[in-house]
Amino acid sequence: MAKNASKDTQIALAGAAVAKMERDQKRRAGKGETQKQGSFMRLIFGIFPLLVIPVVLYNLMAMAFGGPVQGVDASGQLLQAQAAPMANLLNERFLGLPMISGVEWVLSKGDAIVLLAVIFLFLEILKSTSTGTATIVNHGISLLIFILCLVQFLLMPNFATSTFFILTAMTLLDVLAGVIVTIVSARRDFGVAGDV
Repeated sequence: MAKNASKDTQIALAGAAVAKMERDQKRRAGKGETQKQGSFMRLIFGIFPLLVIPVVLYNLMAMAFGGPVQGVDASGQLLQAQAAPMANLLNERFLGLPMISGVEWVLSKGDAIVLLAVIFLFLEILKSTSTGTATIVNHGISLLIFILCLVQFLLMPNFATSTFFILTAMTLLDVLAGVIVTIVSARRDFGVAGDV
């Protein structure tokens, strides 16, 4: 008798599991369009390296507001700038807040770009914990951004600033940290799946 009750319990549990799977399947089928849109946006977010935003912002500032490298003085002689023409713009005040100590804390435009890049670097490292194809494409695009930043830093006068050097270093860290975190995550997933 106890054997039959145990068998009936197993059949009931199996039936409940099948019913739950069917309900979940119907629920997913009802959300099909929303999930397709969500997965497309997630794919774009996964592929798009966020550090491109501060780099593009710096590029726009350098192209629009950076000054010329050479100028002519009153006597007509050609003058070569010793510092990047962009340096004065980056040192301009962006934000100022009075502190309890009585002094004013001033955030320059260059510091604001670096702060934005630090936030995006943190998000990029969080994104790199996944092991999908989008993450691999993200690392490839991040490498291209680093190469572009390095070429701009070395060859273009408006990009020879401390702010852009830090942005370039952050793009390198994004590539290195992203690849390392992805490899470690994949090894951990492989180890858990293979019971290693």
